[in-house]
Amino acid sequence: MEQKFLDSGLAGVVPPSLKPGDGVAIVSPASHIDSTLIDSAVAALAAEGYSPVVGAHARGCSGSFSADREGRLQDLRDAILDESVRAIICSRGGYGAVHLLEDLDRIDSQYFSKWLVGFSDITALHALWLRKGYASLHAAMAKYIGRREQFPCFRDEMSMLAWDGDLSRFDRHYGPHRFNCRGECRGRVVGGNLAVLGGIIGTPFDPVRPGDILFIEDIAEPIYKVERILWQLRLRGVFGRLGGLMVGQFTEYRPSADHPDMETMIDRFTAGYDFPRAYGIPSGHIEENAPLLMGAEAHLRVDASGVCLSYV
Repeated sequence: MEQKFLDSGLAGVVPPSLKPGDGVAIVSPASHIDSTLIDSAVAALAAEGYSPVVGAHARGCSGSFSADREGRLQDLRDAILDESVRAIICSRGGYGAVHLLEDLDRIDSQYFSKWLVGFSDITALHALWLRKGYASLHAAMAKYIGRREQFPCFRDEMSMLAWDGDLSRFDRHYGPHRFNCRGECRGRVVGGNLAVLGGIIGTPFDPVRPGDILFIEDIAEPIYKVERILWQLRLRGVFGRLGGLMVGQFTEYRPSADHPDMETMIDRFTAGYDFPRAYGIPSGHIEENAPLLMGAEAHLRVDASGVCLSYV
């Protein structure tokens, strides 16, 4: 089996574990949300022994956003600077987190040593956290946490946030897939929502470095648009320097005559590369949405038995 260990960027430091009584901020940095979902998430977090704090604008509505740019920025800035807050859980994704990157980037890196939790549009903030030197958790947000009885990964997510210093708690094991490409590599796990990632590639917030393990997922994008983004990444040299690729869930997409299936298109697109590729990762816009530690260094192994992602 080929091993591919390239020079990657600096791995993000895993934030300290959550302890009973720690403050957990809920913010809405992008689209607005039904406030009752925030209320349910507050109850779920309090039942876990944490002290939830809801951003002043988190329950608001301003057009498609939770608030104007300044309001959303204020909530996230306050949560970052508040030393009693040890985790920031986004209420939902949507669109709007990218508006906040430039201003948040002016905050000293030391204040980012706390958990960021979210996915989808929050991919932009995961990139910011890594730029500041810290890992973060690609996982379900308040929208799902409030339904903890029906949400299958709630306990897994809470366990990761309360980790005890043993990185093996974040290890992932997945079964085989017909498009998997065998091999192994070592690098940082980066990426998230492909459309959001495509928008920041080549900017100061671009998270991808040589040797990284890229994770991608998306929702409601036609296959040709996903292919267009992949070409954008390819022409910027991203695929030529990857250590490995993990393909998550692409849901609610629209097939076409040229591209009847998303995974088939991605498999054909990446056929000329020699890095290991893992398909069917159960993370993305699905109910299961298994948590992933982003920004930390990991070892990816893909073989006949399936996929093993272990953090080092």
